[in-house]
Amino acid sequence: MFKEGIVLYISPFYFKNGHSSKNKYFIILKVVSNEIVIASLPTRSNKAPALMQVEHGCNNDPERCFNCYIYQENKVITDSGFSFPIDTYIYGNEVEDYTLNVLESIYQIEGVDNEILGVTN
Repeated sequence: MFKEGIVLYISPFYFKNGHSSKNKYFIILKVVSNEIVIASLPTRSNKAPALMQVEHGCNNDPERCFNCYIYQENKVITDSGFSFPIDTYIYGNEVEDYTLNVLESIYQIEGVDNEILGVTN
């Protein structure tokens, strides 16, 4: 279940920093040595610098030390036809690593703890 490119909806997601749990999308970017998952919790918050033109895909502005990947609303991103209902953002500085065995122990039951929404195109 925790393979590269998978988009999950986890209900609820327990944050590493102790913030209150809530339902979250979870995009697996990389699995390292079958032990570590590099993933993102996308957000609906647009933190792009003022006057920066943002579009679907990778947006990078080295002068402002800003990078993010933008998923435009209703643009299909997985093999199953999934799209985010609103513009959704992944920020490079918010990508985190998670221990695979911890994820597997917490989110064990597909369809209950998590829902696989597809694999990114």
